[in-house]
Amino acid sequence: SSATNPFSDDELVSLLNQSREKNTSFGVTGLLLYKDGQFMQVLEGEEPAVKKIYSSIDKDPRHFSVVQLRWEIIMERRFPYWSMGFKNLHNIDIRQVSGYTPFLDEALTSPTFQSDPSRAAKLLMAFREKA
Repeated sequence: SSATNPFSDDELVSLLNQSREKNTSFGVTGLLLYKDGQFMQVLEGEEPAVKKIYSSIDKDPRHFSVVQLRWEIIMERRFPYWSMGFKNLHNIDIRQVSGYTPFLDEALTSPTFQSDPSRAAKLLMAFREKA
């Protein structure tokens, strides 16, 4: 999704705390990436809980252009211990991330990510491995 206005560090912390509290109450885990007003997020859990949280994100006035890149049933969670892992990509040199390719310079909601959801999955997993 895209933020209606770029988030300050304090707003990101507040959003992260809200997300962690809500995700914990619904038994949902995942990861949230933020870069220059763009969000990419993974949600894992029971289908009704994930759909409820996704719906609340879609309706949140702080976001627009919410795009679902991928929906799949998994046998095992990829982020089982993270109520919501987080990384602000604005504050790092993205070229230093293992597996860097130029597509990491694009907006997280770019057509490149949307046309090939496996790229988004690879990016999310690279950050999981670095944690």
